[in-house]
Amino acid sequence: MLLASLREQVCAAAVRSYRSGLVRGTSGNWSARDPLTGLVAVTPSGLPYERMTPDDIVVVNLEGQVVEGGRRPSSELPMHLVIYRRRPDVGGIAHTHSPYATALAVLERELPPVLIEMALVGTRVPVAPFATPGTPEVGEAAVAALAEAKACLLARHGVVAVGRTVEEATVTAALVEEMAHIYHLAAQLGTPEPIPAEVMEALVRKYGGQ
Repeated sequence: MLLASLREQVCAAAVRSYRSGLVRGTSGNWSARDPLTGLVAVTPSGLPYERMTPDDIVVVNLEGQVVEGGRRPSSELPMHLVIYRRRPDVGGIAHTHSPYATALAVLERELPPVLIEMALVGTRVPVAPFATPGTPEVGEAAVAALAEAKACLLARHGVVAVGRTVEEATVTAALVEEMAHIYHLAAQLGTPEPIPAEVMEALVRKYGGQ
């Protein structure tokens, strides 16, 4: 099986995210890029996560042509490919519809730095402008927002996170949801005040590479 290890990593990240509630049904998608060949392993379209195995992960090239796999790649493949083409440092992508972060995305409201853990993502989680799902324009909007952080909210859509590996991207996506949840709870009790910009910038310099 071509890119066997990478396909196992993508499958594991997707299934684990489903089990932890970052996605429901067949929503969301994951991918990883092989640094040697440039080929991309991506989750298939419309397959329930409880049935997904590494054999179901599709291998494509950067033009989106299927190289190996018997299933259709994710409908959001164009977004993944735009990010990979524009960001050679990215080796993995996680796209989730986690509820608290997506609620902010529906409001087109960024996630401010109210927790020190934000430094692992950036100084904030910005919002990418709305683009029609399944189009390269989603990727273009995400790339611009991801210049500021390791994750962004896709307006009225969900979350996209990037990393050196698909595991790293998935951990970041989970952290964004956790911070969004805490932000929501704090907002019920009062008005969460963001950490000052100069403090966040120092924290990002110290912890942002982790």
